[in-house]
Amino acid sequence: LTCLVIELTPGPNMGYLAVLGATAGRRAGLAAVAGLALGLLVVGVGAALGLAAVIAASPALYEALRWAGIVYFLWLAWDGWREADEIVPEAAEVQRSNARYFGRGLMTNLLNPKAMVFYVAVLPSFVDPARAVAAQTLALSLLFVVIATVLHASIVLLSSTARRFLSNATQRRLTARALSLVLVGIALWFAWSTGRGIG
Repeated sequence: LTCLVIELTPGPNMGYLAVLGATAGRRAGLAAVAGLALGLLVVGVGAALGLAAVIAASPALYEALRWAGIVYFLWLAWDGWREADEIVPEAAEVQRSNARYFGRGLMTNLLNPKAMVFYVAVLPSFVDPARAVAAQTLALSLLFVVIATVLHASIVLLSSTARRFLSNATQRRLTARALSLVLVGIALWFAWSTGRGIG
């Protein structure tokens, strides 16, 4: 239930997948979902090994990860804007490699400090210290990944239905550029929401 509530809260992953599903289509979106799932799992394994706690405890490492994520979202926005002229409705999914979107999804979660914070601040409260902590952390991480993946896939499937309303290249181009601006907004929100107060 906690994972469900957290994942239903609007965030970078949700925004990125909605944009991707509406512009690049279902296959690209689902490839990104697979990348996001692997990224969450990698972060979960890192948490089980203590890496998330190290990053959360180090302001320099946390800030480096945070700013890398911000810059990455801004790059995605720029890339989407730049490629808006290349979008052809009939060929969009064919021209773009699903591996490319998988990699983008993976990087989105690997550069998301909020994922690390979840594994440090939320997940440990469900771990029984009297039992094997690493095994519990991995099991709970896997559960979180499954819940997140189901929700992410649902977002892609819903947003991809918007593509049918973008019947010509001009509509698709304008939509892609508008959604690139949405990604800029997501990057700014990400910068604000992951910032740590001073003092």
